[in-house]
Amino acid sequence: MAATSVVVLDRGNNTTCTVNLFGATVVSWRVNNQEQLFVSKQAVFDGKRAIRGGIPFVFPQFGQWAFGPQHGFARVARWHVEKLPERLPSGDVEAIFSLMDDEFTHSMWHFQFRLTYRLILREKELHFNIGVYNPSKELTFSCQLLLHTYFKVPDVRRCQITGMHGCMFIDKTREGAVYQETREVVTINEWTDRIYQNTMQEHIITNVVSGRKMRIQKYNFPDTVIWNPWSEYAKEIPDFGDDEFPNMVCVEAGRVAAPIVLLPGTAFEASQILQVM
Repeated sequence: MAATSVVVLDRGNNTTCTVNLFGATVVSWRVNNQEQLFVSKQAVFDGKRAIRGGIPFVFPQFGQWAFGPQHGFARVARWHVEKLPERLPSGDVEAIFSLMDDEFTHSMWHFQFRLTYRLILREKELHFNIGVYNPSKELTFSCQLLLHTYFKVPDVRRCQITGMHGCMFIDKTREGAVYQETREVVTINEWTDRIYQNTMQEHIITNVVSGRKMRIQKYNFPDTVIWNPWSEYAKEIPDFGDDEFPNMVCVEAGRVAAPIVLLPGTAFEASQILQVM
């Protein structure tokens, strides 16, 4: 198989979603032929390095990891197609991907697990349903889970993001100090790397592609990470253009502040819906 095999969900009317099986990374989501996701012009598609942009799947670790790559192995593992894209009676298109433990994952993490990732492409929406299963008879494991969504925007300085007011956040640009968000809407004018905890179930980002709004609805994802490397850190990322930071914002639904704990034979489910308004 090529380093970058892709699966395309096509709803018609130039509305598509492209999933790279390397990491089950959503690398494109077009609504009426307008791309909604940011992928760096310098992204590497070699089947080794995580893809810089789109929607990388973060599991079982968020951030630095003593036992393996940053943000875990799911985004650098080859996923299986459980169900090829299929048109539903509604006209929407569904595909299902899965990842199970194997020699590659055991080299970093000795637990048995199974992930399922179900995508449904609607007219102006993309739905994500995630299942994490622990098939072990005796071992409990804990993990983190996050969808590292890179939204494409004309100018991040003009975006406003709702749903964080009153929430506590860990500021990774200030050595992990904890603050409370007092703003009604979050704006980005500098290097930003924050883990907002117990955020609202809905965020709206203004001024995305074509000046529209993007709605994020999430279930069982209590945390929201907001990231933009700004000019100083863009220069330090080899697979990211020095001048690309104004054209992206990461708003990432996840469960990272407190880990998911899965007893033997149990499952965890979470979901996200992105909607162009």
